[in-house]
Amino acid sequence: MKKGEHVLLLGNGKRYFAKVEEGDLHTDVGVFKLDSLMELQCGDTISSHLGFELRIYSPRLPDFFNHLKRSGAPISPKDIGMIISHIGLGKNDVVLDAGTGSGIMAIYLGYVAKRVVTYEVREEFLEIANSNIELVGLENVELRFGDLINEIRSIDEIFDAVILDMHQSAQVIPLVPKVLKPGGYVVVFTPFLEQAKEVRNAINEAGFEETITLECTQREISFSERGTRPSTTRVGYTGFITFTRMP
Repeated sequence: MKKGEHVLLLGNGKRYFAKVEEGDLHTDVGVFKLDSLMELQCGDTISSHLGFELRIYSPRLPDFFNHLKRSGAPISPKDIGMIISHIGLGKNDVVLDAGTGSGIMAIYLGYVAKRVVTYEVREEFLEIANSNIELVGLENVELRFGDLINEIRSIDEIFDAVILDMHQSAQVIPLVPKVLKPGGYVVVFTPFLEQAKEVRNAINEAGFEETITLECTQREISFSERGTRPSTTRVGYTGFITFTRMP
């Protein structure tokens, strides 16, 4: 493993997220020497001073998701998955994202798309997003400070998709044709139906096509000796997602 890399340490019901560096990882099963990871590879095991062994894995994006800083309630991976699949996001696409927040949407987009440009109006959120993007190691996500409602008029680039997760999304819709290629998608995430209705009205006035608003729910299934049923510990609702296309 290389110094600076992140690793996932798993075994016997234990799970730790660590960085290959000098120093120690103190856990309830003992102390692990992190610099010893530089002499090991994925699939190898590392032992604590108590002799507890964990296997080394390279973390994938869902593993990073659990360790990213939050600036609020981030968009859920289930919603991100539906967005990416519905618009058919590909490796040659360039995406405009607004309402960066902690940068989780931009990070997932960056794993698939060629390039992502994301706008955030709050500086403290931009700092959190920047640290998260650096943690994951993406270089194709460009963070910009500013309100897209004002900044979109000066953008001279054309995008394959525009993703909006902001309170003023309905106000942005009429300005989107300036930066979106024909046939490109606009996606708007809204936590309330009232906002979704405002977005739909703006879309109708702007003359977009193939508009649909969807809700993606997710339920974990609980297995026990008493029986099998949906879990009651997690709520599957997060928000509404509106898709539409540039004619």
